[in-house]
Amino acid sequence: MSVYVCSLKTTGPQLIDPGGYQVVRLPYGGGESYDPHGMHPAEQPDGYVVGSWLAEDRAGLIWPAIDGWGELRAMIQWEAGGYTELRDQVVRDPLGMTSDPADTTATDHRPPTPGMQCFTKAWSIFVHPGVPLALRVAHNDAGPRQLVLAELKLIIHPEEG
Repeated sequence: MSVYVCSLKTTGPQLIDPGGYQVVRLPYGGGESYDPHGMHPAEQPDGYVVGSWLAEDRAGLIWPAIDGWGELRAMIQWEAGGYTELRDQVVRDPLGMTSDPADTTATDHRPPTPGMQCFTKAWSIFVHPGVPLALRVAHNDAGPRQLVLAELKLIIHPEEG
């Protein structure tokens, strides 16, 4: 039995406003991204087409190709700032597009360290086609801050039939 993999990376800074969680947007194709099973399509399963990955939260969605046990991995790097807390989480259906309610999991609240903020996370959940996944981030600095690098990877182990 083979696994299904989607590995996405953005090195272009994203300005994140203080306060609530924001979906990390990920570019399509090229660079270090790897998506042989089409789980990060610009033309999404519900027919919506993402026009600009930098401007639309839908560019942060991974649409699982099959039912299975999903291993999620993420790397998040923030610029140095005046934070007292940085947050990140994995969420099912972050934009409320399916009949399932948004389901957050793997939420971390982190105190800052000196200099640039670099974090990794790993989490496993059951995943299903039609229920997209995303990585969301938040901070509490006084003004917007740059997310300078982010990676999101999904490895699906198919359910045995």
